[in-house]
Amino acid sequence: MIKGLYLYSVTLLYKTLNQAFDTYLISVKSLCPRLSGEELDYFKIGLKITELQPKHFFIHANAIQQEIGYVYKGLLRAFYVDEKGNEITVNFVPENRYATHYSAFISRTPSKYYFQCIEPTLLVTLSYEHIQKGYEKFTNIERYGRLVAESVLKFQQKRIESFLFETAEQRYLDFIKDNVNLFNRVSLSHLSSYLGIERQTLTRIRQRLTKG
Repeated sequence: MIKGLYLYSVTLLYKTLNQAFDTYLISVKSLCPRLSGEELDYFKIGLKITELQPKHFFIHANAIQQEIGYVYKGLLRAFYVDEKGNEITVNFVPENRYATHYSAFISRTPSKYYFQCIEPTLLVTLSYEHIQKGYEKFTNIERYGRLVAESVLKFQQKRIESFLFETAEQRYLDFIKDNVNLFNRVSLSHLSSYLGIERQTLTRIRQRLTKG
């Protein structure tokens, strides 16, 4: 009986690993269709799995990030701590997105943010060294890196402009529209911090929209 359960657990783990790796490679190919089978195989040999529980950290502020993480399952919150000790949320990282302070990762400087799990999380990880060797060896992997950087830049630019040109209510509506599957997975405190408003303000906005 015990042996049977052990074999079942090993089989299930192996299946989960393969599904996680395949999901990651599909996302890579989707972003950069030019990648060849050989280049995808290079990605695959460098992949590892990291499993974390709620409140565990994938990245610590003031530390150099050694690997980039692709969220196969779960949810993380990126935040920094201000001079008053408040945690300021800057991003939520659900399935099919990267958990990384990317500019710090590629420049080998300490991250400015913590990445903490909100839910049980399974990440597909790839080390900085493996990525750099891929850039040197394969042209399309270098192209993939540029595309990831462009994607990060677009997100950051959109967020900056939302604070410059949008009201708090519009930022809230945009969040709901862009993150349909996140609305019931994050707390009001974390969401209000992300939107740059007080929790009471967010509650009033929600109430007003519900009545409207």
